[in-house]
Amino acid sequence: MTLDITLYGIVDPQIARGRSLARLARTAADGGTTIIQYRAKEAVTRAMIAEARGIVAALSGTNVPLLINDRVDVALASGAQGVHLGREDMHPADARALLGPQAIIGATLKNRDDLLALRGQPIDYACIGGVFATSHKDNPDPPLGIHGFRALRAEARELLGHIPVGAIAGITVENAGSLMEAGADGVAVIGALFAGEDPCRAAKAFSPVLRRAA
Repeated sequence: MTLDITLYGIVDPQIARGRSLARLARTAADGGTTIIQYRAKEAVTRAMIAEARGIVAALSGTNVPLLINDRVDVALASGAQGVHLGREDMHPADARALLGPQAIIGATLKNRDDLLALRGQPIDYACIGGVFATSHKDNPDPPLGIHGFRALRAEARELLGHIPVGAIAGITVENAGSLMEAGADGVAVIGALFAGEDPCRAAKAFSPVLRRAA
């Protein structure tokens, strides 16, 4: 599958309000979301695997890959296309050894220390954040803002090479264009895609903003 992080949707039971995550993911993909991450911090392993398999099936034929947040074991068991790893998760090199060369491996990038730790690691993309305040994830670090994002993105270009680097946290249609202009290769979105009733329409609303800024 082609890696395209332009519009990166994150499905999470906390935002779903009982709705099917598989259906939310497919609806977002139909609207132009280019990659989906499944995040479920509180879920037990078997339930996560079953949910992930359902999302993989729902995305079949869309060319939109599914990544699993944190859990390499769930990615392996479910047939997902890769993982997104935080600073406390499995080391990217270990994940690569388990998942193989074709898997997509992404990483969280919060500060310069993270950036230095990721230099030379077998990752395919990174997401810088949190850029803005968000209610969808606990983040003890203060938001970077546009200025902080632009500075860290420039350093990432020097140290990580040409892998795509996106922005995460508090992203909306209104601020996505500014982030793209500041160097983002894409935006990772939770609430602005999935808090409403129509993820397809929400995804389509991002399209002209991201295309114009590209």
